[in-house]
Amino acid sequence: MIIDFADVDESHCWITINDDVMGGISQSDLQLSTTATVIFSGFLSLENKGGFASIRRLSESYNLKGCSGIMLNVKGDGRTYQFRVKTDDQYDGIAYRTLFTTDAQNWQTLALPFNSFCASFRGRLIPKAPVLDPEKIKQIGFLLADKQQGAFCLEIANIKSF
Repeated sequence: MIIDFADVDESHCWITINDDVMGGISQSDLQLSTTATVIFSGFLSLENKGGFASIRRLSESYNLKGCSGIMLNVKGDGRTYQFRVKTDDQYDGIAYRTLFTTDAQNWQTLALPFNSFCASFRGRLIPKAPVLDPEKIKQIGFLLADKQQGAFCLEIANIKSF
């Protein structure tokens, strides 16, 4: 288990980062639910060259050496999200991302193998970046940037390694 949102203190370890850092007006929030999950929700706006909303956990060394990937237990809204990891403590810089599409009706357990993660920087893929090293993961998060303006909601129960 990497993150279990049944731990009520866990929701305080996350921050929101939206497109307002570059002039956009998207909004998001992370709230603890009454069912031991967190809800990442808000409104994605494409105005002012915006178009992303995200949450990120405060930096911690996860040391996932020997693991093959990340498993998410989520319920979404039918939109496609990114699960992102970083191998440093920096606010900005290269992130490794993989996409997952949610089911608007049901909970899903999604296996995201580390070999499916691609390096990116500010929305652009970095093809010559080093391959993701699970042992060095220090930040994890979720991002929505599907170019679909409107409300969104992603409920997360836990994050595990496999």
